[in-house]
Amino acid sequence: MHFPIHHTEEPVKDFLHELRTLRWDDHRFYHQSRINQSLHFISAISFLVAYALLFIDPPMAAIVGWCFSMATRQSGHFFFEPRGFDTVNQVTDEYKEQVKVGYNMHRKTLLLAIWMLVPAVLWVWPSVFGLIAPAEDFSGFLHDVGTAWLALAVTGLLFRVLQLWRQDRLRTGLIWLFKILTDPFHDIVLYHKAPLHLLRGELLDPMPHVRHPS
Repeated sequence: MHFPIHHTEEPVKDFLHELRTLRWDDHRFYHQSRINQSLHFISAISFLVAYALLFIDPPMAAIVGWCFSMATRQSGHFFFEPRGFDTVNQVTDEYKEQVKVGYNMHRKTLLLAIWMLVPAVLWVWPSVFGLIAPAEDFSGFLHDVGTAWLALAVTGLLFRVLQLWRQDRLRTGLIWLFKILTDPFHDIVLYHKAPLHLLRGELLDPMPHVRHPS
């Protein structure tokens, strides 16, 4: 998905316009399920807890972020978001996967597979082939897992920024990175009513407002 290139002397305004476009496309293409929206609302709150923990206990922040925030967030995409032809946007699922700026389902599967392998590697090879001091107890093991997961999160973000830079522009990667880091705040605002809609029996957002932003 390519952003419109603006030839103006207002880079901040252009940045915010492209950010809004990216957020809008992400919402209308990939968040039609009310269950998915509700899980994103829950995930967003827990991500804010993880953000706070970064200043207190970074490994624990990573554990909260991956085991609760990411688990709830991605389960909405994998199990509840409708696949197949998108009647709201009149596009195929293959098209949406192709134009996904961030992690599409294939990339998410690879990332989550690595995430699940990390504890197994540290359990079988506590020193990671001599790279770190092996944990002496379970608390130390959790600390090592959290540290590795934090490194994985940073690596995953930077890797995708570099990919977007290579495929399109560095600007695209930086806009995506800013979106990802601020998604918890945005998702709380956007999806805080989703659980109420779900309780009323509305499984899918009808999205009567769907249109390209002007």
